[in-house]
Amino acid sequence: MTTAEERLIADRAGTLKLMASLTGDWEGVVEASAQTGVDDEHDPEGATIAFERARIEASLSRSRAHLADIDDALGRLRDGTYGVCERCGGPVGAERLAARPATRICFACADA
Repeated sequence: MTTAEERLIADRAGTLKLMASLTGDWEGVVEASAQTGVDDEHDPEGATIAFERARIEASLSRSRAHLADIDDALGRLRDGTYGVCERCGGPVGAERLAARPATRICFACADA
């Protein structure tokens, strides 16, 4: 069984890899749109460039937020507050931490 720190570090590495991939996708869409003068709003072939840019930006935004959550969790691990619910002060629970290692709140508080 892996430790919480190992899970968080692995999740952090995966998130950074995803962000790098999304950044490459973003740059590709921007470059493609700069090289063509195509009116993509009327392109019958699929999604517009604006849609793709918005989709990638939303994914990058979620990834950045998740990375911040992971870094915060690593900080809580260092200061000894990891696994303590930030709302009620009770234990978050091993099963919840296994499923969501960066979580800040217990299941009861999340459900409320």
